[in-house]
Amino acid sequence: MKAVSAFGLAVLLSVACVARAEDDFAKKILGPWLVDKSEELPPGATVDFLKDGKVTVSAKDKDKEVKHDGTYKVEKDKLTTKFTYNGKTLEQTDTIVKLTDEVMEVRDNEKRVTTFKRKK
Repeated sequence: MKAVSAFGLAVLLSVACVARAEDDFAKKILGPWLVDKSEELPPGATVDFLKDGKVTVSAKDKDKEVKHDGTYKVEKDKLTTKFTYNGKTLEQTDTIVKLTDEVMEVRDNEKRVTTFKRKK
């Protein structure tokens, strides 16, 4: 009986830790991130997540600096971003695979992973 109780307690603690980590995603994501590896964004592009739910992506396209503003929300391990380009709204929901103080990895619906490093 003690083994079952210990196992049950271990499972509950694990679930609580995962839930807490996911709650922390909304706080940990704040600030500027540099794209390290991506199939969608150029390396060195900056993605800045602001406290008010706004996000800015800045990148170089040839010799020109390009900047796009949008919104984002974090719910558990899901990151949803919304941008408007040329009158069309694009919304994407990615899964946060890893988020530490220094590294973030997100996976899109097509299983492509983008890796970011915290901008210092």
